[in-house]
Amino acid sequence: MVRKPKLGIQGPVVAWQDPWAGEASDLVMRTGTGSICPSQDPKPEPGAFVQALLELSADFYVHHVIPGQEDQQHLWEDIDRAGLDICLGNEYGNINGPWVEGTNRYDVPDALITRAAESGRCIGLLYDEPEHLQINAAQYRKDGWFPHWGVTDGMSLEAARSKVERAVQEQVKHVQHVSGQKSVTAPSMPLITEQVFPTMFHTLARAGMDVCPKVMKESFQSLQLATALGAAKQYGRSLWICADLWGPDTGTWFTRFPGFPGHSPEEFASALRMGYFMGPTHLFAENIDVLMQYTPSGFKQTEFGDVWMEFTKQFIPEHPLTWKHSEADPDIVVIHSDDSNYGQNERLFGNREPVTSETNHSESIFHIWHLLSRGAIPAHGSCMHIPGYDFPRHSLKRDVPLEKFPLAGGYATENGRGVHPLFYPVNNVVAYDDRVSRERLGKPKLILAGGSSLSAESLAAIFDAANHGSVVVIAAWLLPTDAPQEMRTSGRKGFGQWLVTDDFLDETIRTAVEPFLGEADCWIQRFGAAEVRMTPKDSLGFTLDFEIHMLKR
Repeated sequence: MVRKPKLGIQGPVVAWQDPWAGEASDLVMRTGTGSICPSQDPKPEPGAFVQALLELSADFYVHHVIPGQEDQQHLWEDIDRAGLDICLGNEYGNINGPWVEGTNRYDVPDALITRAAESGRCIGLLYDEPEHLQINAAQYRKDGWFPHWGVTDGMSLEAARSKVERAVQEQVKHVQHVSGQKSVTAPSMPLITEQVFPTMFHTLARAGMDVCPKVMKESFQSLQLATALGAAKQYGRSLWICADLWGPDTGTWFTRFPGFPGHSPEEFASALRMGYFMGPTHLFAENIDVLMQYTPSGFKQTEFGDVWMEFTKQFIPEHPLTWKHSEADPDIVVIHSDDSNYGQNERLFGNREPVTSETNHSESIFHIWHLLSRGAIPAHGSCMHIPGYDFPRHSLKRDVPLEKFPLAGGYATENGRGVHPLFYPVNNVVAYDDRVSRERLGKPKLILAGGSSLSAESLAAIFDAANHGSVVVIAAWLLPTDAPQEMRTSGRKGFGQWLVTDDFLDETIRTAVEPFLGEADCWIQRFGAAEVRMTPKDSLGFTLDFEIHMLKR
């Protein structure tokens, strides 16, 4: 059975005005850069814009809801006439307000949710970087400390996590209630967590949100995707993938803004294929600004638009998917409590008061990924927003005034080097949280359990897995004080092995896991009988080659 994801395009943020709102869209901040950015191209008429979406093979349009401009009747009519679906995004409201009381979060108004449900065209509400705005609550709202899902100052890590989970559950239920009031036959309207950091995926999925990792951006791709895959699989959620062209690098390619795009056309091409092979339900590009220019003679594709067209018109038809993300079948399982630490080592779940022991233990997840990637992923964080990374886009911002953009030929730094490769080798890994059941755990060859906490159910599950043949490495602090001696002692357990450690980078642990790490120049992700093998196409791994091996079962 062929499983093609729905393909989408996210609307403009600097290229041209919103086709339906017009000048009103130039009166709000449409990017997270802290200033209003005037549109660079003329405004296309709605009909021309919708036609461009169709020519880009879009199945759905990701629309930025503009606060104060929510009632756009013509938008719904035009989208319906074109046979497109729509996903409503909350990013502009997060940036500009109005915010839900006591938070920095903009929720799509109930009246618009009702209108969307009545249309039968709305496939979801996209929450932009909610994990980022919970942890870094002052990113946009500057009049106080108002985390996205509520204030957690002074709470334990467990209490803060639970508060966030409850707040999300309440909003999920509210949207279900509002969207179901007018039409019981309308399709479901899920809340989708679109994330730049590989944290809180599991918490938000457990609370009811679908999962949407950003690829490219400033991510370590294998870590980001293995974590999102695990959250979606563990909690039975859809997997959306956002191919986010904002990023750290510069180059001699069409450039709208510093860091936009922050990835080359060649990297974009590899990232689209990489995301596609994860078997997502939805895949969309952020944003159309980079794919197209609008001129007096109409829309014109950029080199990035050419990449998208090749992907949709040629690559997908020539490479039909026969698997889906929920069939991810790992050889290695990472189990970690969802501690909301990506390397900042503070403000866990937005709590500004230090929780030293929990923070220290949360850092163990970085050591695990460092170990599994043979050192390719750093041991002090899970994305590039950590010490040690200097983004070339900062030079572009310093050297070129905004009125000079867009740059048709881009901008090259003195050394011409980028910092964001796609390739980080791991060998068929999926990450679950500290509540994973024995059934969901399956039969992995290697299990590593870290983070700040572990449920009794998950502890029993991984101990049973060791007895049935898995090699299990567990952090000593995760064992309860009354744990039996056989749990507190490393050694053979049944048909497997049980290793208790205070340090995942200890040489004894390195030696024990080495047989499971796979080839140093290959990243593998397996879905049922389909094994996706990704290798670096260039010497630095900015682009990828792909092979699909169908295994006999």
